[in-house]
Amino acid sequence: MKKSTYIRTIALAAAVLAFVRPAQAQLFPNSYINIDWQVNVPLGGDFAQKASGWGMNFEGGYFVTPEIAVGPFISYQTNLESISRRTLDLGSGSALTTNQKHATFQLPFGVTGRYNWLKDSIFQPYAGLKLGACWAEFSSYYYVVKQYTDTWGFYLSPEVGVSIFPRPDYRLGFHVALYYSYATNSGDVLTYSVNNLNNFGIRVGVSF
Repeated sequence: MKKSTYIRTIALAAAVLAFVRPAQAQLFPNSYINIDWQVNVPLGGDFAQKASGWGMNFEGGYFVTPEIAVGPFISYQTNLESISRRTLDLGSGSALTTNQKHATFQLPFGVTGRYNWLKDSIFQPYAGLKLGACWAEFSSYYYVVKQYTDTWGFYLSPEVGVSIFPRPDYRLGFHVALYYSYATNSGDVLTYSVNNLNNFGIRVGVSF
């Protein structure tokens, strides 16, 4: 899926929500919703290590105090890497010579919390933490064959960001965040091993 598809999705969501209840200052009182396009950079390892913009993040939260919000999140990310033709020793006297396309697909979900500053200003910075589970698939494509393994792991992701509301009295604006994520997913594909997932990235989207 092309990056433009993600951008169109964000734009469509913003347009729909903007017209749902145009007379109200906030779509859901004492809460927020973020819809983001996501660029992800894997750290370490040697499987599907190319940076990728094939990802999105969806989250929402309720302000239990004026500064602290908690709620659910779910995101997804695909990273790809092309592997040049090489011979793999499969053991037991077997070998495979082929080009490959490696792919790592991550689907974390769980609970997110954040502490917000300057809630009455145009620029509203925050620091947050996501905790939950992560389902991941590690795949190697060659010819018309797909070798893969599915894994589950624990997910942790701190982030810092800012929500930008051109009109602070009307909660419709933009969102930018930097994040680091760690997941305990591990698995083997052909002769490759993956031990944990470490990522760094940026999210850009809309905030309500």
